[in-house]
Amino acid sequence: MSEPIKHECGIAFIRLLKPLSFYQEKYGTALYGLNKLYLLMEKQHNRGQDGAGIATIKLDVKPGHRYISRYRSMAQNAVADIFGYVQSKFVDIENETPELMKDTEWLKANVSFIGEVLLGHLRYGTHGKNSIENCHPFLRQNNWMTRNLVIAGNFNMTNVDELLEQLYELGQHPKEQADTVTVLEKIGHFLDDENQELFDAYKKEGYDNVEITHKISDALNIAHILRRSAKTWDGGYAISGIVGNGDAFVLRDPSGIRPAFYYADDEIVVAASERPAIQTAFNIHFDDVKEIQPGHALIVKKNGKVTQEVFREPQEKRACSFERIYFSRGSDAEIYQERKYLGRLLCKQILKAVDGDIKNTVFSFIPNTAEVSFYGMVEGLHAHIRDLQKDALLHRKDQLTDEQLDELLSMTPRVEKLAIKDVKLRTFITQDADRGDMVAHVYDTTYGLIKNHTDTLVAVDDSIVRGTTLKQSIIKIIDRLHPKKIIIVSSAPQIRYPDCYGIDMSKMGEFVAFEAAIQLLKERGLEKVIDEVYEKCKASLLLPKEQITNHVKDIYRPFTQEEISAQITKIITPAGTNAEVQVIYQTLDNLHVACPNHKGDWYFSGNYPTPGGNKVVNKAFVNWKEGNNQRAY
Repeated sequence: MSEPIKHECGIAFIRLLKPLSFYQEKYGTALYGLNKLYLLMEKQHNRGQDGAGIATIKLDVKPGHRYISRYRSMAQNAVADIFGYVQSKFVDIENETPELMKDTEWLKANVSFIGEVLLGHLRYGTHGKNSIENCHPFLRQNNWMTRNLVIAGNFNMTNVDELLEQLYELGQHPKEQADTVTVLEKIGHFLDDENQELFDAYKKEGYDNVEITHKISDALNIAHILRRSAKTWDGGYAISGIVGNGDAFVLRDPSGIRPAFYYADDEIVVAASERPAIQTAFNIHFDDVKEIQPGHALIVKKNGKVTQEVFREPQEKRACSFERIYFSRGSDAEIYQERKYLGRLLCKQILKAVDGDIKNTVFSFIPNTAEVSFYGMVEGLHAHIRDLQKDALLHRKDQLTDEQLDELLSMTPRVEKLAIKDVKLRTFITQDADRGDMVAHVYDTTYGLIKNHTDTLVAVDDSIVRGTTLKQSIIKIIDRLHPKKIIIVSSAPQIRYPDCYGIDMSKMGEFVAFEAAIQLLKERGLEKVIDEVYEKCKASLLLPKEQITNHVKDIYRPFTQEEISAQITKIITPAGTNAEVQVIYQTLDNLHVACPNHKGDWYFSGNYPTPGGNKVVNKAFVNWKEGNNQRAY
């Protein structure tokens, strides 16, 4: 993407089902779980660069001994920093008493982070402050083992105010207004409730307190706790948690907005935000990794029993399509093919824009995440050329001269790498004009490949959010090559609406498509539409979220996609550009063809999967109209 945006966090969960001695004997190390957690987190480092954290829990530890360890970091390389800290626990042992590194009982009793249940998190902060307190995992502590709770997740709730009010009604007083706190405290409250109900029941049966502690650990109904906790959550979420006794869960929202995958055998249960991380860390096949189903929780009891249970009624699956276009790593086999297909599906629009003149067109991409879509586009162009060759040879071969035949058979797309992402330049000069000039050089180009004022340059991007990098840097740079025409092609549709489920796109004014629609309304004397939408949106905020509809769709309704694209072209074309510029976007229909199992497209279509989404988009419009530069949830 030419202008990266912050997005979903990543989770990594591991439960070792065998004693630590098993892994020492089979794999030659008592650190097997920690090593695998490190791999899972490193293979998902794309999901969080604002911080990271891990927590581990030891099973069956005697009273008076520490069994929960946690460490969080905001270092530039947070994952490496965390595991460097963990590794430091073993340096003296390896140097002075190396034989103890094989003594799993001693290690578990004497060294932190040696445990059977492990949880890792990578943070991309969409709105929260970047401080160590905002880094997961979060810990809710208690002297009762079964009342301790650790959670980490990839989630955003749209109804934080409502959830906080419910906590107040329960008698709690949260220390801050954040969805992480509300989720932790909501689960924690019902965990406490379950503990108390079980305690009272066993006490009536005559058990002593020590016996009751063990019976509660066996009897905790994690699915019941999650059903009560998540009853009113509105948002997208994949959340993992560990109770102090070792019970653990990974749950996914009812619409499957946020991704969650798992693998289980007789040695281990593992879950993560991305499938390839599990495949790589454990060297397993694609088909062995399963999705946690929407509205379900993967639950691992302390005794090792693994189930997947419903905690919220599943809705129509609306998994985030942006995961497929951009966020998730392209090493997933399905995602790789989907991104190629997105590029291939653009060929019809591209060929129309270049009037079929492949000979005088150079095809390139904007580094680096658009590369796979670009490969798909090139495959589509080759298929088009084969069709042209086949048609000519079948129907016009007697009319072709030798020269024409040679030209026909040698036809191929001209593929070049023209836009080069340069090192990150520091815009240390304070004057705005100078800073703008520095920003323009974030990208560089390859000279000498374009025929002056003859060639058309087609550059594929995977999405266009604000258009600022295109305007300030990319178009200026490639215009220096003197092409006749520059065509910027987005493999994603126009981003028209804010996200409220984890992506850092929450304000209407950030979208170049919205800016284009507003300009068109004003140019065509339709300003009243803006005022009407504002009044509808403002009035809707007084309604329960379940009764709210997305009124911002009316802003786009008067215009075709092509009209908005043409206006976007005007907006992103810098003054003084010599080449003709055109912007082409993927269609929503083609997005669904390429990504049939990930129909979450609310940022393109305005069709939000939860009621809170409609409230957020209307609030975002009200904020924009009133000049209120803050998020809408």
